[in-house]
Amino acid sequence: MLTPDESTTPGLRALVRAEWSGFRSGRGRMAALLVAVLAVIALATLPALSIRSSCSNGPVEVPCPTDPLGPDGSPVSDLFAFAHRPLTGDGTITVRLTSMTGTITYPPPDHDEIVPGVVPWAKTGIIIKDGLGQGSSYAALMMTGKHGVRMQHDYTHDTAGRPGGVSPQSPRWLRLTRSGDTITGYESADGAEWSQVGAARLGGLPATVQIGLFATSPGDLTLVPVGLGGSIGQVRFTQAVGSFDNVTVDGGVSPGAWSADTVGELGHTDWEKFHRAPGLVTDGGTLTVTGSGDIGPVGTEGGRTAKDTLIGLFVAVLILIVTGARYAAARPSGEPAPGGRRLAARALVLGAAVFASALVAVGVAVPLGTMMLRDGGTTVISAGPPAELRVIVGTAVLLALVAVLALALGALLRRAWLAVTVLTAGLLVPYLLVVVPLLPDAVADWLLRITPAAGFAVLQTLAEYPQVTMHYAPYAGYFPLPWWAGLAVTGAFTALALGLALRRGRGRAAESAVDWR
Repeated sequence: MLTPDESTTPGLRALVRAEWSGFRSGRGRMAALLVAVLAVIALATLPALSIRSSCSNGPVEVPCPTDPLGPDGSPVSDLFAFAHRPLTGDGTITVRLTSMTGTITYPPPDHDEIVPGVVPWAKTGIIIKDGLGQGSSYAALMMTGKHGVRMQHDYTHDTAGRPGGVSPQSPRWLRLTRSGDTITGYESADGAEWSQVGAARLGGLPATVQIGLFATSPGDLTLVPVGLGGSIGQVRFTQAVGSFDNVTVDGGVSPGAWSADTVGELGHTDWEKFHRAPGLVTDGGTLTVTGSGDIGPVGTEGGRTAKDTLIGLFVAVLILIVTGARYAAARPSGEPAPGGRRLAARALVLGAAVFASALVAVGVAVPLGTMMLRDGGTTVISAGPPAELRVIVGTAVLLALVAVLALALGALLRRAWLAVTVLTAGLLVPYLLVVVPLLPDAVADWLLRITPAAGFAVLQTLAEYPQVTMHYAPYAGYFPLPWWAGLAVTGAFTALALGLALRRGRGRAAESAVDWR
């Protein structure tokens, strides 16, 4: 049986047309959407205007150094000590690694103490690289500080070999073989029986490459407590030292001594200047290489992402929360409060209008802000066009869900101000609490899992890499849920609230209207 509201109201399609006409005629709502759009676009330029990178060189300002770009165009870390020779065509390098030592400077809590040791992803071993330029293609076989033997290539690829460490009593034999564009890595405990660790195809590898020994060591990450249990990362200088003997190189290798260079600039710290300089030391048949830095997928100079161009998103969200809640209260004079069908029509109209507006706003803000950041000399960590398109569309969907959720809460709670308060507390407050390092990481992660703020995961473009030591926390741009799961959580809250509001509104048109007060 039809309720009085359902029997006297037109069909949903007619209601949608009527609501759209009413939505357009409401100057306040259209003005609110326009302000939200302009806020997103205008504030996208702030990071570029306020963080224009330049470094003083006397009276002259020059652009600050930025991260090198890897073969796929993404910023990378590429800093190490390199003892090398040119190799033309195919060839093989075989070494015995007898020790891996290092230094960690000023570890907390004793900031005046320097201790021996290697960090987990310190690396020393053998490498074949397309020249000495940072960001060029490479394949390397290495011993790490805590992760055993690894074969890595082109910054993002990592294959595990045997675990364990290295010592004079338990040395590690390493071998890299080039055959065309294919580099194959082998390891052995005795130099007689070999096992393959991995193989890498480096497309476009030139005829002549550099082959040799390397050492590098990323900074020691320590977490410093701040706020209400949160923490921020601090990175401290470290060095790695690898000692090799039984070094042989076969194939098209130029004769002569090893060349000692660094890929990138090393030797600037006081520790390197006054204690142990980076580079190569040869003592008879033993070659010792000392270095710091890293070879990996995440840059050392820092960078911005698409998320950093959307600081106006918070202004837009607040505007849409108020607009959605008040839209639930809107009704022409003499008409009843919106019942089930009318509320559904309003949800469709509001969601579509916000999605279209947000698509324009974010679609302009992301490329505009990114372009201005790059023009200002700031490194922008690009995830590629598909990921950036996902950010744009996903953010538009998120804003549409937020607006509809505000509408549903306004209809459900019967007080627009209460709906605004509840949604602000459940959406904006959790996100603001985690984008600054106030709360413990575990608490921040759960807030972004179980509240409507989970949908902000659509902004993430950074990837986590096990072989890179970083503080993977929300304040640094790493969300606990993938983008689609975070959006699903926000969508579930919206569906639940709208479903309850529709159920309550069905057949109750005579109820008092939603009130702003």
